[in-house]
Amino acid sequence: MTENAVHTENAVHTENAVTTGIPDRYRYAVVPHIMVDDAVAAIDFYRRAFGAREDVRIDAPGGGILHAEITVGRSVLMLGDAGGGEGQSAFTAPTSLGGTSVALHVHVPDVDGLAERAAAAGAELLQPPTDMFHGDRTAVLRDPSGHLWIFLTHLEDVPPEELARRLAGAG
Repeated sequence: MTENAVHTENAVHTENAVTTGIPDRYRYAVVPHIMVDDAVAAIDFYRRAFGAREDVRIDAPGGGILHAEITVGRSVLMLGDAGGGEGQSAFTAPTSLGGTSVALHVHVPDVDGLAERAAAAGAELLQPPTDMFHGDRTAVLRDPSGHLWIFLTHLEDVPPEELARRLAGAG
């Protein structure tokens, strides 16, 4: 952006162009950007296991995927091959780290069906779909790339007082 840029609520005006600011798909969320050892295989897995739709793919000049975007449910996820391009040497996949410290949460209409389909596609089912104290039916999976996923189907709104009571009873 140039020094002559002018910001308005939804647009940036420069001397030569007007842009609309943040695209709607990114406006109200932190968008995870995960790295994998084989992005082509990961996208195929996410499609089969989670019903993902591939929206964007930028191939790396030397092969593999520099950047891709998929949609799982209504959630956007960015991904690419670890170390797959110039300036990406700092990005590593969970397999090279021995695990991950991040879990990806996605609300879906049918967590039971998704967990069954994901396990059949090769996901490791760490917690089968379970009704949880917080009002969601929840499943925890690890994908073949080593990323943790928490899929939830909302069952009920739980008031804070009831949530505290349930949590105390769960421990």
